[in-house]
Amino acid sequence: MKRTLSFLAAAVLVLGLTATAWAHFGMIIPSKPMLAQGDKSVDLTLSFIHPMELQGMNMAKPKSFAVYVDGKPQDLLGSLSETKVLGHQAWKAKYDVKKPGVYIFAVEPQPYPEPAEDNYIVHYTKTVVAAFGDEDGWDADLGLKAEIVPLTRPFGNYAGNVFQGLVKFKGKPVPGCMVEVEMYNKDGKYEAPTEYMNTQVVKTDANGVFTYACPKAGWWGFAALNTDDVKIEGKEVEVGAVLWIYMNDFKTKK
Repeated sequence: MKRTLSFLAAAVLVLGLTATAWAHFGMIIPSKPMLAQGDKSVDLTLSFIHPMELQGMNMAKPKSFAVYVDGKPQDLLGSLSETKVLGHQAWKAKYDVKKPGVYIFAVEPQPYPEPAEDNYIVHYTKTVVAAFGDEDGWDADLGLKAEIVPLTRPFGNYAGNVFQGLVKFKGKPVPGCMVEVEMYNKDGKYEAPTEYMNTQVVKTDANGVFTYACPKAGWWGFAALNTDDVKIEGKEVEVGAVLWIYMNDFKTKK
C-alpha cells in the first residue's frame, strides 16, 4: 500500500510539473525594431523568460554577444551591464548606430540547468534592427550552431502578416522541427483562454521551413528546438534557435 501511495504521489508530481512546464525563450528586445533619421542609438535588453506568462529566470552573463553588419561581427560582450527583468538577473547594452544598415544582434548564453526537465537549455537568440531606410542583408545566415534564417523580412510587418523562417542546426535545415511561438505579453494585458494557448506550436516542412501568422501587434518570438548530441554532466541539452520580430498596428491618419 505504501509503495502504491508513493508511486501515485510521484505521478502527481510529474503531472504537476508537466502542467506548468511553460516554454522558455531567450530574448533580445531592442528599444525600437526600426530606427529613423535622428535616432542615434538603440537600447537592448537580454533576458531568459516565459514571455506570455511573464515568469522570469536568472540569465548568467552570456558566453558571447555580438552585432553583425554586412556579414561582419562586432563583439559587444564588454558593453553588457547587469539589470533585472521580472525580478531576475538580465543584461542590457546601448549600441550607437552611425550609418544606414541592417543590424543583427545575436547572443549565445551559458547553459541553463532546468530541474523540471532534468536537462540544460541553450538558446541562440537573434533580433534584427533596421536603420535609416536600409534593408539589405536581413536574410543573412550567421552560421550559428542553431539559427532561424528569416524568409520574410523580420521588420516592417503588420499584425496578421504571415512570417516564414528556415530552421538550421549545425549548418543543415531541420525538417519536422518543433517551433514554439509566443508573444511578449510585456504589459500583462493579455490572458490565454487555456494554458494550451500560451504557447503556439508549428512544425517545419520537409525543407526546414515554418509558417506562422502573428495575430496581434507586438514582439513575437520563435524558438526552434533540437537536442544536442553532446551532453552536459550526463544530461541532455535542448538547443534552441530563437528569433524575435515585431508586428505593427496600422496607424490612424490624423
